[in-house]
Amino acid sequence: MSYQSIIHLSLDKPTRAVCVVGVEITLDLSGCAPHKCTSFTISGSPRVLVNIPKMVPVITNEEGTNTQLLLCDSMDVLMKMTAPSLDIGEDKVSVAYYLPDEEVPMATAELFLTGLEVSLDVDINRRGQVEVTSDIWAKKNWVWGPRGWGAILLVNCNPDGKDQDVDKTKVFLSKEIKNLSQMVLSVQGPSSVLKNYRLILYTSKEEAKKGRVYRPQAGKSDTFDLVLGPGWHTYTFAPLESPLKETLYVEATEFPSANFSGLISYSVSLVEESENTLIPETLMYKDTVVFRVAPCIFIPSTQVPLEIYLCRELQVHGFVNTVIELSEKSNSQVASVYEDPNRLGRWLQDEMAFCYTQAPHKTISLVFDTPRVSNLEDFPMKYSLSPGIGYVTQLTEDGKVITMDSIGNLMVSPPVKVRGREYPLGRILIGGSFYPSKEGRDMRKDLRDFLYAQQVQAPVELYSDWLMIGHVDEFMCFIPTQVKSESDKGFRLLLASPRSCYQLFQEKQKEGYGDMALFEEVREDQLLSNGREVTTINQLLDNDIMRKQNDYVEKCINLNRDILKRELGLLERDIIHIPQLFCLEQLSNVPPTEQTEKLYARPYFPNLLQLIVMGKNLGIPKPFGPQIKGTCCLEERICQLLEPLGFKCTFINDFDCYMTEIGDFRACANIRRVPFAFKWWKIVL
Repeated sequence: MSYQSIIHLSLDKPTRAVCVVGVEITLDLSGCAPHKCTSFTISGSPRVLVNIPKMVPVITNEEGTNTQLLLCDSMDVLMKMTAPSLDIGEDKVSVAYYLPDEEVPMATAELFLTGLEVSLDVDINRRGQVEVTSDIWAKKNWVWGPRGWGAILLVNCNPDGKDQDVDKTKVFLSKEIKNLSQMVLSVQGPSSVLKNYRLILYTSKEEAKKGRVYRPQAGKSDTFDLVLGPGWHTYTFAPLESPLKETLYVEATEFPSANFSGLISYSVSLVEESENTLIPETLMYKDTVVFRVAPCIFIPSTQVPLEIYLCRELQVHGFVNTVIELSEKSNSQVASVYEDPNRLGRWLQDEMAFCYTQAPHKTISLVFDTPRVSNLEDFPMKYSLSPGIGYVTQLTEDGKVITMDSIGNLMVSPPVKVRGREYPLGRILIGGSFYPSKEGRDMRKDLRDFLYAQQVQAPVELYSDWLMIGHVDEFMCFIPTQVKSESDKGFRLLLASPRSCYQLFQEKQKEGYGDMALFEEVREDQLLSNGREVTTINQLLDNDIMRKQNDYVEKCINLNRDILKRELGLLERDIIHIPQLFCLEQLSNVPPTEQTEKLYARPYFPNLLQLIVMGKNLGIPKPFGPQIKGTCCLEERICQLLEPLGFKCTFINDFDCYMTEIGDFRACANIRRVPFAFKWWKIVL
């Protein structure tokens, strides 16, 4: 953007001007044209490009001369410099004016130019490197899609990242600096002219809070000065004594949210100093670039596992050993995490999710944390992560967190195509209450808004408030399949189905196994502490109250089933119904003052939907169902449903882990998975 938009020529003396490379300037040829002159010729030196749109030439016969053009008041003559000048006034434009039918010019006007190049450049083409572009409009606009453009910033996901806001000097390791995006500032031109100008880099006060810009210290390869960031939205460079070309490094401080679009713009202005103190400085040129902060992307269970984090508590040693075996079969690395026994490992999966964020130059895995305790330093997970994995915390405005804010209430579908629209990164699924009531529980608005603000995994809201814990992962999960045809989506949705469970038990009753019991393998003290007792198939089928409770659960699940089919483009063949029974109880582990009259669904036997997906290896809670001919009929049915698809089912025996306040066993593990191959910026919104 140049503010010297027009230059008036003169016949009395040569006109002199300083121009910025690439900026079109209008030449006023008519203002100084001699009376009765009707045509002109114009010529420029090699670094000057002249453009006269829709101009009708006057034909001349003499070869080797410029074509005479008709002179009129309404014509546009545009000129721009294509490269910076080496010296003052080195470039030139000449205009000769002619009387009618004359071949010798009556008068000549001369314009001597000094070209300066000022540019702020970023990775506009998303190729992982800064490329210079003359398209000023493109640099300050960000466009989604495979043919889009615009630079990208990564959020600083280091646990101590926010501490840098008050530190104006930062030492970066070589691998750390690679996480930052580059922004190249270049000023070229004669030194004798540049000394009359100042260079100012700036952003808005609000946007300065969202990102940091670092400038390398002279002579030091690892030490950088913070020039823009929270509290500093402008930076003035030292007086220009010579051409300047410098690489600045930029990072974001937070992900997009309800109050932050994710866009951050930076501008550089070239300001001409005034020799007279009574005359203000003059803005010569302004260049602007825009970054979009890369979103936080959640990964579905269908992606290949890379690394498993386990809570090694005494109560879940059987689980730990089995998962280690599964990880070996899946070629995944196991990383142990030790935790405060009082919390029993529940935070590991309920409060944290492995995600990733990505720019063309770097992909970063990170832990997204929704804490339930105020002192984050008590979380050893932050200090147990493998090198290079980030850690970010999403706090609620009032500092409180309810069960619906847990990661267990957030799931991601595999990539889907719905009604002609593609979701190549899947869709986020979150649970809540679908209607207002005094007992209604919903995810907090700030966390919900955060998920929507990432844009690339368009959330779908499900009904989960009917469950004791209220998490969507209690009645559904996704498993990967081998794509054998175009109609196969590459995954299956597993849904809890009380109806399927009753059908199975009715089959066994007809076969003469009605006296076979659930929980026979479980110790009496374990059953007592969990409110369960040994129960036969006949007793279950004769229990009308439990049947009605599961009819209610079936209706709740069917409501979600319809939503999932519509929003994920699923067909019935994409869904596998897993036999599972529930019972309705009052809320557990809440103060009497918070207790409600409403009853909530809790799995009657260990929840078969709470499985660990390790590619084709599945870790499934042992349901302790009726033993028929030495085999649990529930386990047998699960194998019949899943093994034909190529899965290996391993049933994990740890009853207390599933049924007590520890939660299901999946909460004691968290899996880091391979990010999507699809680049999020290519999504068509």
